[in-house]
Amino acid sequence: MSEPTEREVTDAFQAAAPIVLAATPPKEQAAPAPKPDDKWPLPGGTAWVYYGEGNKGLTRPVLMADGFNSGPSSLDELWAGLEKSAYPLIGELRQRGRDVVLIGYDERSASILDNAQAATAAIMRAAAEQMGSTPLMVGGFSMGGLVTRYALAKMEMQRINHQVGVYFSYDSPHNGAHIPLSLQAFAHYIRKLDPRFSDQMNSPAAQQLLWQHIETWSDKPGVSPLRTQFLDELENVGSWPRIPRTLAVANGTGNGSGNGIKPGTTAVKGKGLGITGTDLRTTPTGSDTLSAALRVITLKKNDTTAERLPDIDGAPGGTLESFQILADTLNKIIGLGVDNPIKDHCFVPAMSALGVRGLDTHEDLYTNINSLDPEEFPVDDYRCASQNERHTKVTEELGSWLLERLPD
Repeated sequence: MSEPTEREVTDAFQAAAPIVLAATPPKEQAAPAPKPDDKWPLPGGTAWVYYGEGNKGLTRPVLMADGFNSGPSSLDELWAGLEKSAYPLIGELRQRGRDVVLIGYDERSASILDNAQAATAAIMRAAAEQMGSTPLMVGGFSMGGLVTRYALAKMEMQRINHQVGVYFSYDSPHNGAHIPLSLQAFAHYIRKLDPRFSDQMNSPAAQQLLWQHIETWSDKPGVSPLRTQFLDELENVGSWPRIPRTLAVANGTGNGSGNGIKPGTTAVKGKGLGITGTDLRTTPTGSDTLSAALRVITLKKNDTTAERLPDIDGAPGGTLESFQILADTLNKIIGLGVDNPIKDHCFVPAMSALGVRGLDTHEDLYTNINSLDPEEFPVDDYRCASQNERHTKVTEELGSWLLERLPD
């Protein structure tokens, strides 16, 4: 069999679904969401409202914001992720008489600052329409926790009475998210064949969220200016909401136990004629260590390196099957078959999900969180998972902990 041509590979990529590195419900959980009781148009988004059992209108609202992805928010995906996971969070809330307001965006990869406008509008409407005096509970999953954190902090700076009694974040990357540099490099390397993967990595939200980012495959990793700008904006509004009780949930362990993934290890290796030579590795440590060898429909093979980074792929935290997502797409394209010995990596370190410390050292990433002084935490209370699990997975362990802290 001969090597595929650039035209053949380009056509195959364009015919396939885009490569999207984001937490989505497993296919077996996919099912249409039930019709909402109400639907609110928002600036830059939409809210879907489900009344609690026995409620005839908005009575005791819990607002939950969507996370990062590409394209508009999907009600079906939101419903599946929150109701069809290991624990039916929406159903449990409604059984307790809580109304569920799901906040989505017209573009999930748009700036967090822009999507915060949708969250602000939803909070304002819920506060205005609520029949009763129970304080609101507001938060989000993954990026949604940052969207609502910024929205509430800005409302407080503007002296707006948001009527929120509890704010929560669920595996939200307060101190940054992590996509291995090899995957970012590959996304940009195939830009000529399919720009969609590269566009996602360079989207405003991705740059604001990622701890280390590269704009082109040959760049050295660093902090994106968009992330610096976002962090400055967050600081300008007070960083965190101060009026509600603040909660943070992490899908990673709190005892410092990692997931066992080793640094600098091959995760995706080309075996098809058009991709032989490609070697995508977990984040290396040390100095000038190979991050990725890149070859797709070219004679030349190019290498990228990374310097003095910690062993973050194996750190305690919520995981994302990024390597497998890429491999699944490549294995459907003739000539681009790959082996995939490592499927996932730490995406949101537990330290980041709790907003405690930075991600720059092994010592911080693998610290026993449960032994830290409470004064180190920016939130009032937190809960870590008993084992490292899929990013934003809703489990009984974490979901029931949140339910126990609903505002009265």
